[in-house]
Amino acid sequence: MSFFDVNVFIEATITLVVIMDPPGTVPVFLSLVGRKSPAARARAARQAVLVSLLVITLFAVAGQAILAYLGIGIPALQGAGGLLLLLIALDLLTGKGGTEPEVVEDVNVALVPLGTPLLAGPGAIAATIVFVREASGHFGAYVALALAIVVVHLVLFLCMQYSGLVIRLIRESGILLLAKIAGLLLAAIAVELVANSVRGFIAGA
Repeated sequence: MSFFDVNVFIEATITLVVIMDPPGTVPVFLSLVGRKSPAARARAARQAVLVSLLVITLFAVAGQAILAYLGIGIPALQGAGGLLLLLIALDLLTGKGGTEPEVVEDVNVALVPLGTPLLAGPGAIAATIVFVREASGHFGAYVALALAIVVVHLVLFLCMQYSGLVIRLIRESGILLLAKIAGLLLAAIAVELVANSVRGFIAGA
């Protein structure tokens, strides 16, 4: 019995990196916490990654059972994630995201939209559930998948942790510009998720 499946590790790592897009999280991260202190940014990065890791791990362990028990399919998950991202995108585009108290904003940044659904979104959750299903009881595949999830989240954390280097280059005006760009990108991702949700419902009908 193999204790580590290299092929599963490589495939899962590449797939999750592409879906979760660590470099692509930097503009959104900066648009939400770029004006905060380095300590606050570091705390937000840790919280977001831990939330994402917790959500992905939960669905890796019990995702199929949870969705089956609640009667929820992947298309419904995609649609809900898309609508949630769309709300965040509209806030970024209209400049309403900075009107809330700082403490509340810190909590929201860690949970929504960074931790979920941006990092631990429908795509990452669905991919994890598929990998678990394909592992089908092979211990080495489970170990490889677990390590892949940890490695991807480490990369995510490093990208957000060192985003301060970008802040020193782009200054305040650059952060405002990034907020608008991030809002537009999030809106596009949200529309794609909703479109995939609709296609999934049609295909399953």
